Amino acid sequence: MIRLEPRTDPSRLMVALTPILAVLATMIVGGMLFVALGKNPFEAIRMIFWDPILGEFAFYYRGQILIKAAPLIMIALGLSFGFRAGIWNIGAEGQFIMGAVIGGATGLALYPLDSFIVFPLMIVMGAFGGFIWAMVPAFLKIKFNANEILVSLMMVYVAINFLSGMVTGVLRNPEGFNFPESRSFQQFPAANNAELWAGTGIHWGVLVTLGLVVAAYVMLTRHIFGFNIRLAGQAPRAAKFAGVSPNKMIAICLGLSGALAGMAGLFEVTGPAGKLSTTFPVGYGFTAIIVAFLGRLHPIGILLAGLLLAVTYVGGDIIQSKLSLPKASIQVFQGMLLFFLLAVDVLVNFRIRLTKRGSA
Repeated sequence: MIRLEPRTDPSRLMVALTPILAVLATMIVGGMLFVALGKNPFEAIRMIFWDPILGEFAFYYRGQILIKAAPLIMIALGLSFGFRAGIWNIGAEGQFIMGAVIGGATGLALYPLDSFIVFPLMIVMGAFGGFIWAMVPAFLKIKFNANEILVSLMMVYVAINFLSGMVTGVLRNPEGFNFPESRSFQQFPAANNAELWAGTGIHWGVLVTLGLVVAAYVMLTRHIFGFNIRLAGQAPRAAKFAGVSPNKMIAICLGLSGALAGMAGLFEVTGPAGKLSTTFPVGYGFTAIIVAFLGRLHPIGILLAGLLLAVTYVGGDIIQSKLSLPKASIQVFQGMLLFFLLAVDVLVNFRIRLTKRGSA
């Protein structure tokens, strides 16, 4: 019989190996999925993981990987602070949307002003939009002990409807033939998050994300704030005795994650998306949860996990066009990563033992 035996101490080896095992398991079961869809599993896996990095058009795809990884990493960094402290913000998608709406509306309100101040102001307002949206579940948690998971998740749908109302109302492009979308930021140079190096697609959001990885690493490993977060998550009672206020921690962690998600939304809407529309929500806020856990809530791990998930996004686009696979199959493939990570994560605290049937 197979039995799980508790470990005396968590296995550091399994902490490092479980993300790798989760990826391998995803490849195996994902290959079975592609077989069920009538496709060559080896060809599909190669297109997802190999072609974007070392394939024929790898130079173009590498830039796309960085573009798609940037919002995932930025959002996941913010989520990791709260998750470490036991504060579960599941509504980053809503904060991502609100950051894009508030930041984008700021730029559109200044159209057609040609000033270097426009884009930095939009970044600040984008972060503020995400921050304000995250403070609603924070306030309800602090004041009424409401479950932040449910509140933040439900507010995603409020944000989606708010976006829809704005692009069909006050933010609708007056020259857009009544389509539900705003002006294109690409036609507004002062508000356009254009690529920094021709042909790469890399924009300011990518550089800011790399800076945030360094800042998050310093905060979590070299600053008292990081120590307080770890203490609050691992020993809440000890944190209270150490003078860490639970309510203050809730407000800071939710506010920080909301601000980073909002900033990611602003960079996305002024860069790759180009404009606000009803199709703007792309699920980055939900996928970032996978990135955060796949990266073990560590900034460097999140950087690597974000790049991996971005590879699956780009590879997914490749197999959609070349193998005519539905987009839903790629989303299932990405969901498997989180499922298998959670499944094999049990090996961190338990070891597998084979025993004879009937033995004590």
